Amino acid sequence: MSKYLKLALATAISTACISAPAMAASLGLGRAALTEEIAAWDKDISPDGTGLPVGSGSVEYGEEIFSEGCASCHGEFAEGVDNWPKLSGGMNTLNREDPLKTIGSYWPYLSTTYDYIRRSMPFGGAQTLSDDDVYAMVAYILYSNDLVDDDFVLSNENFLEVEMPNADGFVIDDRAVTEYSQFTSEAACYENCKDTVEITMRAAVLDVTPEEEMSEPMVEHTQESALETAPVVEVPAAAVVAAFDADLVAAGEKVFKKCKACHQVGEGAKNKVGPMLNGVVGAPVAHVDGFKYSNDLLAAKDAGRVWDEALMSEFLAKPKSVFKKTKMSFAGLKKDSEIVSVIEYLKSVSQ
Repeated sequence: MSKYLKLALATAISTACISAPAMAASLGLGRAALTEEIAAWDKDISPDGTGLPVGSGSVEYGEEIFSEGCASCHGEFAEGVDNWPKLSGGMNTLNREDPLKTIGSYWPYLSTTYDYIRRSMPFGGAQTLSDDDVYAMVAYILYSNDLVDDDFVLSNENFLEVEMPNADGFVIDDRAVTEYSQFTSEAACYENCKDTVEITMRAAVLDVTPEEEMSEPMVEHTQESALETAPVVEVPAAAVVAAFDADLVAAGEKVFKKCKACHQVGEGAKNKVGPMLNGVVGAPVAHVDGFKYSNDLLAAKDAGRVWDEALMSEFLAKPKSVFKKTKMSFAGLKKDSEIVSVIEYLKSVSQ
């Protein structure tokens, strides 16, 4: 257990012990924490791996449980929903005035991720995940930050082999030795102090305050930037698409929620992290003007490949198995029924 948590628990216990008799006499509230109650939360994981439980979890399984228990706040790709925390992206932004600090761009130790998820997540259901679930969840977050491949399996055995990009970005906090005395000694000098305290920035500006109503979620991703404000794209004429099944369309619209963080459809659709998808079924690969596609998709366009149902089904199942350099980080849909219904839905917005 970290020294800060131990100190907090010790303070709480000592306070309870000291005040319990008085409280019992007056209000009948409070008691000392039991040893087993403290032990239930004494599960911290150290950067050197101390405290890691035996277990493992894959990116594939992590995507499944992340989608079910975390995506409503953190997005399907850990990109954040509205102003809820972003867990991926932000690479090479720490030297900017407004950096994006995520698990991938900022956190120096993977142990912090495991410890926090195991102790506190999902929101409202702390400590309901098994150790293997947590390994899988951490693996998926690593994948969402492009730090591991989609077939990666994280375990207690390879945990310390994962290199965090900002591991060397921190220094030892020695202020207690080098600075604090300057502000507590009688020789401390305070000059030109302000007469009043002014608020210089609000939490909403710092992007830490979720709001009930927002016009559109902000999506961060390291691989595509500056596309949020891209103009509406005119869709070129595509091949004639067969009539679609209304029931499948309704089912596909629900599945497409996994895609909406990066892709828009319908009237006024714009390019975001991914291209807008109006007219995609039956259209040439990489057909949307103004979107920066990966080289292999551009090569497929030059080769005359078309987004027919066969190619789209293969791509939706595992994008990187079709176009290895695709910038789409989504691992793929796991159920054939979801793939069929999404294609049918995309047909409906191609009419």
